[in-house]
Amino acid sequence: MPTQSPGCLWVVATPIGHRDDISARAIAVLREATVIAAEDTRHSRPLLQHCNVATPLVALHEHNEREAVDGLVRRMLDGESVALISDAGTPLVSDPGFRLVRAARAAGIRCVPVPGACAAIAALSVAGLPSDRFVFEGFLPPKPAARRARLERLASEPRTLIFYESSHRVAESLADLRDVFGGEREAVLARELTKLFETVIGEPLAELAARVAADPDQQRGECVLLVAGRGEEADARLAEGQRIFAILRGELPPAKAARLAAAISGAPRKALYGTGSGEQGAGNP
Repeated sequence: MPTQSPGCLWVVATPIGHRDDISARAIAVLREATVIAAEDTRHSRPLLQHCNVATPLVALHEHNEREAVDGLVRRMLDGESVALISDAGTPLVSDPGFRLVRAARAAGIRCVPVPGACAAIAALSVAGLPSDRFVFEGFLPPKPAARRARLERLASEPRTLIFYESSHRVAESLADLRDVFGGEREAVLARELTKLFETVIGEPLAELAARVAADPDQQRGECVLLVAGRGEEADARLAEGQRIFAILRGELPPAKAARLAAAISGAPRKALYGTGSGEQGAGNP
């Protein structure tokens, strides 16, 4: 008697906001699957109803994934197909699903991606920061000490950095990014992408942190933070600026020496002024 062919695990991206961003292929897969494994069935049901998808739902989230995986793998080995979705965007990208995909692959079950929205990539596409090489860091630690320790390890990373952040911590995280990376580092806040109040703000970290701290509206919704990497050119400009500043400050007040060294080298004036002996200028001479 022939052995039952295993089913398939479809990893299906769903919209991050605008419902019309779901693909025709994603809708077809969701309709044809035996069951849909959703991060939050209550959250996903309105989208499925909007798309006329009547496939049964089961929950698969961070609290039950370990227990639910075995049952879903058995169903697929029996020939059923499972569609995996998260609350928004591409599953497994800071969302549950890793254990299911790993177990399915280990069992010889075919895993098929159905591409679509991803907040990190959507934000990168409009940020205006270098996009040829980038690092996705997911969510930063919620506790300040751990968050700053993580950022200190990333301060010299040359690639564009992408973070997810919750609305109630975005101001604190921007302040830590400013303090650890320096206020001159270019950064972007992409908030509520594809939704009614979508905003994309690009400014140096010092200005961006101050703007968000002063505006409660920019501390709401889903947030993606992007920060330019520390490039070799920036390091070279800073080193040259420090060399010029060291020469000039023997003849000029520190503030004027820093201003001239910055103009000559292209290095940030504030970074040069901080390399002195702690003298504080009394304004522009």
